[in-house]
Amino acid sequence: MIYAGLDVGSRTIKLVTLDGILRESLVVETGVNPLRRCQEILSGRNFQRLVVTGYGRHLVAPTQGGEVVSEIKAFALGARHLFPNCQGVIDIGGQDCKAILLSPKGDVQRFEMNDRCAAGTGKFLEVMAQTLEVNINALGNLALNANRKITINSLCTVFAESEVVSLIGRGEEASVIALALHEAIATRVATMAKRVGIQGKVVFAGGASLNRCLVRLMGQRLGEELTVPESPQMVGALGAALLAKRDQGQ
Repeated sequence: MIYAGLDVGSRTIKLVTLDGILRESLVVETGVNPLRRCQEILSGRNFQRLVVTGYGRHLVAPTQGGEVVSEIKAFALGARHLFPNCQGVIDIGGQDCKAILLSPKGDVQRFEMNDRCAAGTGKFLEVMAQTLEVNINALGNLALNANRKITINSLCTVFAESEVVSLIGRGEEASVIALALHEAIATRVATMAKRVGIQGKVVFAGGASLNRCLVRLMGQRLGEELTVPESPQMVGALGAALLAKRDQGQ
């Protein structure tokens, strides 16, 4: 029997199908109509049970005969499946960031989530990349080329963008500004992770973990080398698929 997990994020939608082994995984842009995009993804695919997580789970699940699971639980399940000895999970998504402390058995022990504003999220990085006129995928490498440090005083997306524009107007190098932005995000998320009590082996999941600068800075602040999965964007969808399979007694 095939089981499916769907992670409906604000920027991307991820699908994982599995039975005894992983059968398929894919990631597509969410676009302006996530429900239609999910219908296109699921069309023609056969599965015994569907579990949906992510930003748009309550929109999509009822129309597709799926069940919902929180992102916190999905990421915990996915991370512990990939790394059985991991003790915590950090995810920086398009609209939120989350820090999850796991118990020795892999259950969610404590968590904290920033979902009230874009500060410290993928959206923040996206806006700043546009302001610096650089591709979002190149922003981290740009920051790694900085030869000195400055400080960004605000992580509010609106105020930070204004501050970046002022720095550009004063002739500040783009790489130095990019590093300052990454430093601010790393400090914010690491502080949240410490409040939760994360330590030991930590899995860094989500699209932002593809940013080498963020991985490095987060590790420095936590005093731990972060573990980035081979496909970090798929962790939530994997957790949802595992839940679909587990709750069927498989």
